[in-house]
Parts: sequence; C-alpha cells; structure tokens
Amino acid sequence: MRDFDILAQKVLQGGQLTREEGRDVLHCPDTQILRLLSATYRVRSHFCGRRVHLHMLINAKSGLCPEDCHYCSQSRVSTAEIERYPMVTMQRILEKAHEAKKARCRRYCIVISTRGATRREINFVAEVVRKIRQEVGIACCCSMGLIDEEKARILSEAGVEQYNHNLNTSENYYPSICTTHTYQDRLNTLHAARNAGLQLCSGAIFGQGESEEDILDIAEALRELQPQSIPVNFLFAIKGTPFEHIKRTLTPYDCLRILCLIRLYNPQQEVRLSAARESYLRTLQPLALYAANSVFVSGYLTEPGQNYRETWQMIEDMGFEIEEHAEQACVTAV
Repeated sequence: MRDFDILAQKVLQGGQLTREEGRDVLHCPDTQILRLLSATYRVRSHFCGRRVHLHMLINAKSGLCPEDCHYCSQSRVSTAEIERYPMVTMQRILEKAHEAKKARCRRYCIVISTRGATRREINFVAEVVRKIRQEVGIACCCSMGLIDEEKARILSEAGVEQYNHNLNTSENYYPSICTTHTYQDRLNTLHAARNAGLQLCSGAIFGQGESEEDILDIAEALRELQPQSIPVNFLFAIKGTPFEHIKRTLTPYDCLRILCLIRLYNPQQEVRLSAARESYLRTLQPLALYAANSVFVSGYLTEPGQNYRETWQMIEDMGFEIEEHAEQACVTAV
C-alpha cells in the first residue's frame, strides 16, 4: 500500500505525482481514507492555511442555450422543468451581489446560458461589474461560454477577476458529454481569457460515466493548465437531460479520493467544493475541507444547495475560518 505521507512530502518539496501515484490515491482502501485525508491536509494547510473562501453565483440568463451538453438542464436537448428567461436586470444582479456579500463570499459569479456571449451581453455585464465593484465591494467572476480575447479583454478592463469555463471531463471522454463544441474549443476560450489578463476558474464534473483513466487525465490537464480556481462538481442527474439515467456510482469515499487527487495534483490552487457536494458527500461533507479550501453556497444554477449559514456552521465546526477578502486563495497560487 502506498504511503500517502510520502506522496504529500513529495508535493511539498515541489514534486509532481506520477500517474501511478495518482491511481494509488483513487485506490485508497476505505480503511485508509483518514490517512489519505491527513496527508492531503498537510499540503492544503501548507499552501492555504485553515482558510475557506465562499462563493455564490447568479443564473443571470437561464435555459436558452443552443448547445447539447448532456449533463445540463439548460441545453437545447433538455426537457427539464426549469425556469427559462432572458438576461435579468442590472438591479437583480446587484441585489444578488449584496446577498453574496452578506453571505461572506470572497467572489460572486455571473453566469449566463449561451454558446458564447454576444458583444452586447459582454458590455452589459462589464457595466454591471463596474457597479458591483463600486457599490458592493466584492470580487467578480463571469461564466459566459466561448469567448475570444477581444471580449475577454472588455471583462478584464471592467474589473472581472476570473473567467469560469470548466474543462468538465477528459479530452478523450468529451465527445460523450457534448457534440456541439469540442474540448479544444474550451481550451481556446481559457487561453483567450488568460491572454486578456483574466485569471482562470476551470474544473470538472465527476460521475458522468467517465473511467478512472478519464479522472486521471482531467487531473493532469488541470495541473498543466494551472487555473487559479478549480471547481470540483459532481453530476446532478437531472430529469429531462440525456444523463438523467446515469446511475450514481460514486460513494462519499470516492468523492473524497477525487478531491484529494485534485489537491495533490494542484497543491497551490483554490479547490472548490461545488455542484452536488451535499448529496454525494452527505454526512462526510465536512471532511472534504481537508482537501478543498473553497465552497459554493446557496445553490447551483437550476439546482438548490446548502444555505450559506449552514456552510458557515460546517466550517466553524471543523475549526476552519472564513476569509472574505483574501488577495489569493493560497499563499503562492500562480
């Protein structure tokens, strides 16, 4: 059996896990899960201390996406019973920003359902972000689909801190979850955002039927990309989506193993507990903080989530502290 403390020490000394070492993390016996968490926490603690950053999002344009992402309730192939509406008002986005601030969030994310935002949408959101920075004083992230460097620069100049665009799964498995755009299209957007001066927020969705090799591939891809934030999502098998019949195979221990893998592969990044964390991790959710240093609160686009006050309590009970205004998620994040 692999000594996880040795793996942690290797990472702390600047080394990278090999694929076989990553596989050993995913194969950690249930009886050794606390040892794995303890080793992972050495890395998390070294780079991120005991801090936790909270994040909240607004679904600013819902259910009008022409893409066919099989996991998404807002895609054109979805018949899910969700709200569908065009871009909300500036006032509504500002109200939600104030709510995020009240919830002690480090960052507020404006999300729209689209293949790629129009120039008009980009300009509108840029104007909103300027107002949020002046009136609310909270960092902003945007998720507006496929964009080029020119559009990304408008957001950057408005003060957007990060651009969210998840890789979602491995390059090999990507055609199984979406056919209307490619994995490379997503990478191109991320590179455009970075070139325009935006930090990157990019992660994955686990539990979509991917293999162990796909999990390792996406962990390696994220390590190569080095986004500032890595959301770790789990699949909501939403009724009316192509993936509604995917059987849940990930146990809470499996989810903890994946979170440890992402942390050990990306020791300095902000690793965020994201979609479906509540239902996948269940009573073991607090243990995830030994790997993750960030948490989404109060819902995920079309699905509900844990109230921010309950998240505060979980963080407090575990002896961690909420940091609302950190310049960086971890001390030496790139």
